[in-house]
Amino acid sequence: MASNEAKWYILHTYSGYESLVKKSIEQMVENGNLQDVILDTKIPTETLIEDRNGKMKAYEAKVMPGYVFIKLVYSSQLWFMLTNTRGVTGFVGPNGKAWPLTDDEVKRLRLEDPVVDFTMTVGDNVTVVDGPFEGLVGVIKSIDSARQKAQVVLNMFGRETSVDMDFIQLEKISNVATSVADEE
Repeated sequence: MASNEAKWYILHTYSGYESLVKKSIEQMVENGNLQDVILDTKIPTETLIEDRNGKMKAYEAKVMPGYVFIKLVYSSQLWFMLTNTRGVTGFVGPNGKAWPLTDDEVKRLRLEDPVVDFTMTVGDNVTVVDGPFEGLVGVIKSIDSARQKAQVVLNMFGRETSVDMDFIQLEKISNVATSVADEE
């Protein structure tokens, strides 16, 4: 093997099979003791807001339906195993060959969670600096350091809504008086 450095690749799947493919790969890793060569599988999602009968609902939607992202140390044996997984149509790349993502693409797709020095605590006032809730102000309800997520209660359209946010999407508000948004 020329390089034993793991890289991110994209698997193309049948529409609606993304979760099944991810579970199958995770089962394959566990059963075949492949943790050293298949490091991670992801289906990127984003939080969207929808108006349902006058109520604002937040839900998770797939960013790229029909694709599963996988971090692995590439080999022809893994290519064979993965392309023969139920629901997989092949790797994304020229002529079905696995083509690794660049570091820039990995960052843009947010496949790897950046390690953030998170100094906020439950009850802190925060402002959302990235994503669909950008500009909204909220209060941290709970913190999950392992997943690098915080549950934040946001005030949207006069209602309190609890949303899971990545650490990097939040910024602590030092002065509560500045957190009051001008309502016009």
